[in-house]
Amino acid sequence: MRHTREEKGTIMKSSRNQQHGEMGIGERFQQDTKYDPRNMSGHFLDWRNRPEPYKNYASPLAIVAIPEPARTEKADLWELLSHRRSRRTYEAGRTIKAEHLSTLIWATQGITAGYGEFLFRTAPSAGGLYPIETYLSMRAVEGCEPGIYHFRPKAFDLELIRRGDHSKKLAEAALGQMIVREAQATFIWSAVTARSKWKYRQRAYRYIYLDAGHIAENLYLAGEALGLGVCGIGALFDDMVNELVGLDGFEETVIYMATVGYTRKGGG
Repeated sequence: MRHTREEKGTIMKSSRNQQHGEMGIGERFQQDTKYDPRNMSGHFLDWRNRPEPYKNYASPLAIVAIPEPARTEKADLWELLSHRRSRRTYEAGRTIKAEHLSTLIWATQGITAGYGEFLFRTAPSAGGLYPIETYLSMRAVEGCEPGIYHFRPKAFDLELIRRGDHSKKLAEAALGQMIVREAQATFIWSAVTARSKWKYRQRAYRYIYLDAGHIAENLYLAGEALGLGVCGIGALFDDMVNELVGLDGFEETVIYMATVGYTRKGGG
């Protein structure tokens, strides 16, 4: 017996609904956010209520200028790809140079071109919406007192939002991973979910995580080019990090981190 296209869709939906009782939240999310040609209509972009694409703190503790990125012509892409590793041991007593920090930041979220009001960056973003915000926990970086900073891509500078060395608390929030305490700096990436949901609704969460992955890979390659070790961290107590950074965990929430430091000799 052959079914029409509509009947097949109904059967598939019914089957999925029956399975939902046995599915975990991950499986349900994957199923419920699938694109289907039968349910793509009915959504429009409300340009009058488009979320603000850039975040600025009204009263940061300080604004820190970033020097020009220390770009190197010696780095060969194929060599960087061959040697890229997650490096988890860092040298104590060293400080990341300010221009190297600038290079890392530019590689992850630097603006490379403009088209009208759209400003393109070094890492791709679904729909050019750029929901990812970058924060840094600084422990030993030239020209930056220890603290938590927010990066502003448009101004290409840093806002100091919390003073002090928070690497110990951040390590505890990363399920006790000591590499966070030993690293000279830790990148903390959050998502302003409304920026993507404005266009993609619930499927936006898929794209948000993809965006963060693109950004992190750029950090890995830039770190490798500069002789700095990088290690991505997805295991974290979300709301402990949200509280440390000062986020509500809903409209904006931490999704990923990565440590950066000088790799200890013999360490990986």
